[in-house]
Amino acid sequence: MQQRLFGLKEFGNIYSRIMNPTVDVFEKRIAALEGGIAAVAASSGQAAQFMAISALAHAGDNIVSTSNLYGGTYNQFKVLFPRLGITTKFVQGDNSADIAAAIDERTKAVYVETIGNPRYNVPDFEAIAKVAHDNGVPLVVDNTFGAGGYFCRPIEHGADIVVHSATKWIGGHGTTIGGVVVDSGKFDWGKHAARFPQFVEPSEGYHGLKFWETFGSLAFAIRVRVEILRDLGSALNPFAAQQLLLGLETLSLRAERHADNALALANWLRNNENVGWVSYPGLEDHPSHGIARRYLKRGFGGVLSFGVKGGAAAGSQVVDGFKLISNLANVGDSKTLAIHPWSTTHEQLAEQERLDSGVTEDAIRISVGTEHIDDIIADFTQSFKAFNATGA
Repeated sequence: MQQRLFGLKEFGNIYSRIMNPTVDVFEKRIAALEGGIAAVAASSGQAAQFMAISALAHAGDNIVSTSNLYGGTYNQFKVLFPRLGITTKFVQGDNSADIAAAIDERTKAVYVETIGNPRYNVPDFEAIAKVAHDNGVPLVVDNTFGAGGYFCRPIEHGADIVVHSATKWIGGHGTTIGGVVVDSGKFDWGKHAARFPQFVEPSEGYHGLKFWETFGSLAFAIRVRVEILRDLGSALNPFAAQQLLLGLETLSLRAERHADNALALANWLRNNENVGWVSYPGLEDHPSHGIARRYLKRGFGGVLSFGVKGGAAAGSQVVDGFKLISNLANVGDSKTLAIHPWSTTHEQLAEQERLDSGVTEDAIRISVGTEHIDDIIADFTQSFKAFNATGA
């Protein structure tokens, strides 16, 4: 029995770094929510992202990614992966033609976010998936802002692999770090054996086992688990999995409230005399509104940005004046959170890179929580009142 488990001739629990019963329940539920064939949990969203890319690309390879990315993702792609010999071709925006032009024979993935952080652009998944597939490359989508499949299920629109920071809406309470990789099971690794030999050639670590031949549509998820997760060691611990499972029980209720509150707050801010601009895909004047209506069927997400008239200093003063809203870098919490991305989440990027990512110096990002909308607006009202009283 043990030899068959260790030799991958049977599925089962070997060691909690590779698989654990509680973590397994979490993985299966996420796979079901996303419409995938299997999922592999990780210790964080960054770890999940790293595992997915490192399973696809090796030294000398590249990935093609939109520049509209979370700052931590941008930095991982720009700084860490090149140290391992993997480069990223950043495309300005998410136009499928521009992405197609960047793909070459060493490209191993196309990467986008469901709702770009912090530009809130929504890519045309189907157009980008076609471009990727026409070139024999899988589409990887960070669906963190898609809230575990509630707002969007990218696999239904052509994505091959989905990653999440489960820390956000999946967990929902800002208490637990976790990540997950979801395999659609739809990418034909055998058809593209020349580009992805690691799935069809004998595995050195498993006595010549061939992942595609042995596991078929599960090949990617199995390889991520037994080669990448096993050796990287970025396992989700069982207690964290249990906390995330509790979060899943209220995901649909919370996500609906997040989206309703975000849209209401966006409209209120747009009509406030202290605010210069508001960015939220649920607003009709947002550049991605049309595409968002096509792909986000249950709401436009729970995060928005706005600029206070007077620039960064004025915005900082407004954030400091909040009493209910917390000044924190997380998103997807039940509590409403405010942050200044220019000096925090994207601070590691050069000025032009921040601008390319959609971060402006005056932008304040709000992760809208599940409090009553009247209480959220009341906190903005009192902070603006205090700000105006200073004569700033």
